[in-house]
Amino acid sequence: MTALLKAENLEVAFGGVKAADGVNLSIDEGEFVAIIGPNGSGKTTFLNLCTGYVRPVSGEVWLDGKPITAMAPRRIARKGIARAFQIPQLFTEHTVIENVMLALAAHRGIWQAFAPLDRPDYRAEAMALLDLLKLADHANAMAGALPEGLRKLADVTVAMALKPRLLLLDEPTSGVSALERFPLMDTLMTAMRAQGVTALFVEHDMEIVETYADRVVVWDSGSVMAEGKPSEVMKDPRVLKSVVGA
Repeated sequence: MTALLKAENLEVAFGGVKAADGVNLSIDEGEFVAIIGPNGSGKTTFLNLCTGYVRPVSGEVWLDGKPITAMAPRRIARKGIARAFQIPQLFTEHTVIENVMLALAAHRGIWQAFAPLDRPDYRAEAMALLDLLKLADHANAMAGALPEGLRKLADVTVAMALKPRLLLLDEPTSGVSALERFPLMDTLMTAMRAQGVTALFVEHDMEIVETYADRVVVWDSGSVMAEGKPSEVMKDPRVLKSVVGA
């Protein structure tokens, strides 16, 4: 079976520091994969390599068996990879539903500055997504006024409006209160499973990783140190020392 996402021998450096040092990784359709590792180990760089924000010096990224390494971020998004950032990327002076409708229009490639954005079909589809992410009651709230947890959900809703096959999440629980972490992840995972979306997420919270990841990939100095089921990886002495701090 062809992997949904495959990275082969990715190499990139910043100022002489290797952020990707021969990275090889495959993600199968339907998996929820977590990336963990110390700060500066190359986790976010890998997401950037997969979405076209960073070009590797060498190596290839494949989506469903087709190369996407040289593509621009917008084209990669249309091929089926969406991204939600550590700091939500929303139009804060617009409502939540307007943000989602804009993403729907952009996905169709028919958005124009002079064309009406608030159309019945966009609004209905946007509301369905907001309901799925438990944001329907906040549809008409200004995006910039939402608390952090709801902003994270709104950012993911915008990403889901792009109809991704693979969704990349950069620290989805960062900045979210301890009480909100698990309800937020429950909502995200339920929504992604309902839409048939595969997920790759960077996370520092080991409880979240152990609870929600099917597989864990451990980054260290730009390369993969270990990978496997959470119950196995979390017992690896190297992981305990470099990531968990035990």
